[in-house]
Amino acid sequence: MPKGYKIIITDTSCFSLLRKLDALELLRKLFSQVITTPEIAIEFGDPLPDWVIVKTVTNTSLQEEFSREVDKGEASAIALAAEITYDFIILDDADARKFAENLGMSVKGTIGLFVIAKNRGFIPLLKPYFDQIQQTNFRISSAILERVLRDAGE
Repeated sequence: MPKGYKIIITDTSCFSLLRKLDALELLRKLFSQVITTPEIAIEFGDPLPDWVIVKTVTNTSLQEEFSREVDKGEASAIALAAEITYDFIILDDADARKFAENLGMSVKGTIGLFVIAKNRGFIPLLKPYFDQIQQTNFRISSAILERVLRDAGE
């Protein structure tokens, strides 16, 4: 079992980007539980791997309240984070990240997963993945990727 983070909640963008990079298995290698919501599973559009736990939010009024601030999938992930124990929530949208952080939630982005994977020895280098990311429609500035590479010693 990996040390450190064990339980994460993830939004659609993480699943989508990792699928494009043929790297969905990283989630399973890094965490003992990968949790998402039915709304995110629908947004993803394809069947999720069987090791992803799909959990329904019980406080639908909180989810509805959050959906006034962020999109439906993000609102469901953030509402679920308010209900269960987790290590962090993966959100890539800047507004959703800020919203969740303002609620006191621990948030990371998909890029942060690659850093965790490198630090744990699951991938040798970040740069090949970052080069692939820049070939997708995933929006992240080159400056951020360069800073992460520099911080990682690449």
